[in-house]
Amino acid sequence: MTLTTTPFGMRATAAEVLDGVDLSGRRMIVTGGSSGLGVETVRALAGAGAQVTVATRNPADAEPLVKEFPGTRAVALDLADLASVRAFCDAWSGPVDGLVANAGVMMLPTREVNAQGWEMQLATNYLGHFALAVGLRTALQAAEKPRVAVVSSGAQLRAGFDFDDPQFERRPYDPFVAYAQSKTADVLLAVGISRRWAEHGIAANACAPGWIHTNLTRHLDEATMRAFGAMDADGNLLTPDYYKTPAQGAATTVLLAASPLLDGVTGRYFEDNQESEVVDGGPDVMAGVAKWSVDPAAADRLWDLALTAVG
Repeated sequence: MTLTTTPFGMRATAAEVLDGVDLSGRRMIVTGGSSGLGVETVRALAGAGAQVTVATRNPADAEPLVKEFPGTRAVALDLADLASVRAFCDAWSGPVDGLVANAGVMMLPTREVNAQGWEMQLATNYLGHFALAVGLRTALQAAEKPRVAVVSSGAQLRAGFDFDDPQFERRPYDPFVAYAQSKTADVLLAVGISRRWAEHGIAANACAPGWIHTNLTRHLDEATMRAFGAMDADGNLLTPDYYKTPAQGAATTVLLAASPLLDGVTGRYFEDNQESEVVDGGPDVMAGVAKWSVDPAAADRLWDLALTAVG
């Protein structure tokens, strides 16, 4: 399989990726669009002319974006609450040209579960987005060239999906392993959508945005941040060379969501605006997508598990 390449490098910004792209009349949904990478994703899409719905737990947080881009609106959505996801889908009217599964939580220090008993990182990062995509399937099919862009992470290289104990009911809860599993699940979501909906014209791809200072890292302790080289001994944030700005981190997301360079591409994983090679995952692997993250059998099995959970 030939890997998809683009002219954009790791330092390209979201606005640069969409430079010259006209998204007028296109309707996009960005989960978690009121902070961090979500803000820059919304800015790039709206700046190219798209009508963007910011799906966020607190719509008031998106007011600056709504004022900046008159075609943008904010709607309440709590991905960890399937009732909230159903309400969002039920209230939606018309086609969806792009669904950006951007929202997420990272390394919750203690095990939490949602109403369905799903571990909270898995519930928020994966299950909520699964339910949202399934609930909006008809709206996606109504668009001309619909896309689903799933924001995963390089953490998917560290852990496959544990079908024997996905909710950490028997094994000790590990914040990072739980996060890594949820991000593997995100890639499997894109693979699952591609396997089922490509025949209906819906493309789905996943990506890793890279290392960026955002609120996503709020649960990381200082020792971990220092180990990343992102904090000094006095607790001040540092920006290592391998870190990106939020605008650079959102570039691969908008590439997947709206760039004509990816027309006809589906079921793939991207980082730094290029399609990644499939590799063996492990503690020392720094790039690529793990075999377990794009395993079609795992994607099918996880899809069936999620369907049962959402009813």
